[in-house]
Amino acid sequence: MALLHIAYHPIYAHPLPEGHRFPMLKYELIPGQLLYEGTISQNNLFAPIPCDDTIIRWTHTEEYINKLKHQTLSTSEQRRIGFPQSPQLTEREWVITQGTIDCCYFAIDAGVAMNVAGGTHHAFADKGEGFCLLNDFAVTANFLLKKNLAKKIVIIDLDVHQGNGTAKLFENNQNVFTLSIHGRHNYPFHKEKSDWDIALEDGTDTKTYMDILHHALPKVLNEQKPDFALYLSGVDILETDKFGKLKVTTAGCQQRDAFVFEQLKQRGIPCVVAMGGGYSPDVKVIVEAHCNTFRTAKDIYHLH
Repeated sequence: MALLHIAYHPIYAHPLPEGHRFPMLKYELIPGQLLYEGTISQNNLFAPIPCDDTIIRWTHTEEYINKLKHQTLSTSEQRRIGFPQSPQLTEREWVITQGTIDCCYFAIDAGVAMNVAGGTHHAFADKGEGFCLLNDFAVTANFLLKKNLAKKIVIIDLDVHQGNGTAKLFENNQNVFTLSIHGRHNYPFHKEKSDWDIALEDGTDTKTYMDILHHALPKVLNEQKPDFALYLSGVDILETDKFGKLKVTTAGCQQRDAFVFEQLKQRGIPCVVAMGGGYSPDVKVIVEAHCNTFRTAKDIYHLH
């Protein structure tokens, strides 16, 4: 039985001043909960190192990379991102991105591998926004193509917010298909054009959400025939989310994950998962929903 490999580094949770900690808190609580309950052991966790700049340059511009590395983002650029710049925050993003890349090799072997963070889909080639500095899925997709590890990649973005940076980065790339199922009246208010955008109305419930997913995902997989998948499993679709505007239950969120994994597994498509967003006021709700993604993957792929 293969091992479920999970990318996690302590820097995921500790790059910010105290007043900005809440968005990061879940990143230490998720592995902590999974370890406490016995779903995983320390053997499942691996700590990535920072990604090489050469690999980042395949996706992001030299000018933007230099701004991040030399702490020269303007005030307005920092405001767009939502975090004050710091060397620790930049290092965190480089580490997360390498974690997603590393997961690809484990997914090829075991069917699935997961990053406790990542899914930073609002980052463009030359700018960051929405708590995203680098676009780890875009960097990883370009890495897979460059290294001939995949020929056709599907990015399954089920965060409640459209993956606008990802859509823009791959708008002219026939080797990457972007599927985004997101809230119509949600950030970003200017949407880019994914290969397939499905905009959900406010108040979309679990049944409606799952009906849409049951139609869309098999259609994409059957028509595009990808040989690799990157899955952004945001839990901001929950009815408890402060910003999501949808009405999906915690059980419904787990049903979503199970359906994605089942569809990919039966077609033999390796899958790398990043956690994406989640902004319920009670951090325990966020952690439980994210932990369900790990539990579900482990069960469906029969990993230890």
